[in-house]
Amino acid sequence: MIGFEYARASTIADAVNQVGATPGAKFLAGGTNLVDLMKVRVETPAKLIDVTHLPLDRVEKTPNGGLKIGALVRNSDLAYHPLVERHYPILSSAILAGASQQLRNMATVGGNLVQRTRCAYFYDLTMDCNKRQPGAGCAAKNGLNRMNAILGTSEACIAVHPSDMCVALAVLESSVHVVGPRGERTISLSDFHRLPGDTPHHETNLEPDELITAVVLPPQGFAANHTYIKIRDRMSYAFALVSVAVGLELDGGKIKEARFALGGVAHRPWRNARSEAALAGQPPTAAAFAKAADVVMGEAKGYGHNTFKIDLARRAIVRALSQAAGGTPQSQSHKKFA
Repeated sequence: MIGFEYARASTIADAVNQVGATPGAKFLAGGTNLVDLMKVRVETPAKLIDVTHLPLDRVEKTPNGGLKIGALVRNSDLAYHPLVERHYPILSSAILAGASQQLRNMATVGGNLVQRTRCAYFYDLTMDCNKRQPGAGCAAKNGLNRMNAILGTSEACIAVHPSDMCVALAVLESSVHVVGPRGERTISLSDFHRLPGDTPHHETNLEPDELITAVVLPPQGFAANHTYIKIRDRMSYAFALVSVAVGLELDGGKIKEARFALGGVAHRPWRNARSEAALAGQPPTAAAFAKAADVVMGEAKGYGHNTFKIDLARRAIVRALSQAAGGTPQSQSHKKFA
């Protein structure tokens, strides 16, 4: 049994003060990841600070036509929120592709952002893992690494970020609002998650004493031309082998703007600016999409068991771009690919 203190934060300032006063303290919201990690002793917080009663559970329009999503909004509530379904359906789709209904009912937006990898070697205390114990090594590199990363890897780590929601947030170019003892600040989603490098235990650019308060979406939601494809071993309650979120803006039969991000392949949602830029001004054809996919996957590296992901991701990119261009997004209620 892990011994820890428990306290309920009464205000945002109280939460920040409490986490700063106790080394090793963690915020507790839905607990769908943190509590699991505590059960297997990967996480051993000295104190849990319950933030579930803070006023961070609203979804509201911003003055510029975007959307502000409180960090404590439950995943289910967000996926079915009328403003999200209407203006940001790619986000709704990505959330509904993740976990189970019961977990989505508990999981929060803030918790989803900071959830940790599901790499089997990270969860197994008998195995070497630089993410769990810096300097220990990475057993996954020469192990059963079928679920692990093929992009942005390092000698220290080949773990992947498990979120579906964050892949859509990357395409939407959202921003994360946080508060800490030094005040408030905003982190773009593209800068929020880190690549492993030599310090894979530092997974985000969020400081230990900072609390996520909201995620803000800009007005562009790609409601007309979008999709979220998730390829996994079974069609429900499984993490992605490869996922692809796409948002396109079409004009006069050509692509005016293209954004796409991959999940299940890297330490963070993966975008490639060169491949997106190459699609601008092009007709939405399979040939153009294949060239864009080749640009992205030209940087990929397999580690044996997961090498198949390179071709799988290439084909998934083409499929996802084609769905978005055709205005036929992948349904998350019908488990067959469009």
